[in-house]
Amino acid sequence: MDLRLTPEMQAFREEVRRFLQAHRDRYAPGAGVERPRDAAMEWQALLIEHGYAARTIPKEYGGYGAEPDILKARIIAEEFTRAGAPRGFANQGISMLVPTLLEVGSEEQKRRWIAPTLRGETIWCQGYSEPGAGSDLASLQTRAVEEGDDFVINGQKIWTSTAAQADMIFCLVRTEPDAPKHDGISYLLFSMKTPGIEVRPLKTMTGSAEFNEVFFTDVRVPKSAVVGGRGRGWFVANATLKHERGMLGDPNATEARLHALIELMKTETVGGERLIDNPMLCDRLMQLQARVLAMKFNGLRLLTASMTGEPPGLAGLVVKLQGCELNHQIAALAIDALGELGVLYEDGPHLRAGGSWQRNYMFDLGLIIGGGTAQIQKNIIAERGLGLPREPKLAKA
Repeated sequence: MDLRLTPEMQAFREEVRRFLQAHRDRYAPGAGVERPRDAAMEWQALLIEHGYAARTIPKEYGGYGAEPDILKARIIAEEFTRAGAPRGFANQGISMLVPTLLEVGSEEQKRRWIAPTLRGETIWCQGYSEPGAGSDLASLQTRAVEEGDDFVINGQKIWTSTAAQADMIFCLVRTEPDAPKHDGISYLLFSMKTPGIEVRPLKTMTGSAEFNEVFFTDVRVPKSAVVGGRGRGWFVANATLKHERGMLGDPNATEARLHALIELMKTETVGGERLIDNPMLCDRLMQLQARVLAMKFNGLRLLTASMTGEPPGLAGLVVKLQGCELNHQIAALAIDALGELGVLYEDGPHLRAGGSWQRNYMFDLGLIIGGGTAQIQKNIIAERGLGLPREPKLAKA
């Protein structure tokens, strides 16, 4: 593809730069697993107002309402990364549920849920994995039994991010127990304040409870909460998973993290020598930089496919695996480069970047598993992308 910018695109790039310079004092990062604070919600509203968040989401659903323009979206991403500016909220509601509703939701569901989700007023969690249904998600056993105009739900979910903070859940349940396992699933939206829901936090090695167990005991949900039609939950769930894997493998986020690592290695010294001047550490940094550039150019390959209407193919299949592994390895180099300071955690006068490198190192290891394990991703790449034989199944006893 021709990467040279037209005068129109160059003018747009300058417009984005002026915006970022004018509002530098209002930068406010997202909230992670916590509810967003006022400053973050004000920054999100400003981004939507100017078309730098929710850019192509129709105005009637709370977005900016621009026509799709992939090159402008790319310019926005590049300039925000260059300026170190927060891109607004990137949570399960905005990055996963909103595009799913735009694709398969009813008009009432779009009008009711998209706008407050974009503004950060409604926080969502994802009810997919169960103790016996992780990589084999279609084996889920949480059941929804029809009773009048409602479903009555009983079962359990696990590894549910933000369940303790969420207002709502998008949840997979089995509504047709006698149907083949992929055909008997429905995708429901309902409040986390519904009677019968219990949330139990799961503390990870970060010391925080990023994940939770969620138990459902006779939880009553109206049938109108179904998205995409009863029994079509597997189709809807895969639409959501597609957006989740794109979120977890965002090349702009990975490039921003690489830039932060480079700045760390330029400013930190050991024995009077900058970390970036250490040959061994510099060699590792350059290897990571090359892989981040490859990830960025793979993003351009996806951009080309989007512009021409072609299927992304193999280029789309590698995104999640590539991004999550790279993020973890960037954090690992930061910890190794910091030496004894790299093993500090939680709080202390010598902690760098508020302990974010240590937290990311541990948390990102979980993301290599979450959203489809690295092993499952490699199978998908091999079988669907490269046409290799399917992994043999164990014979039934």
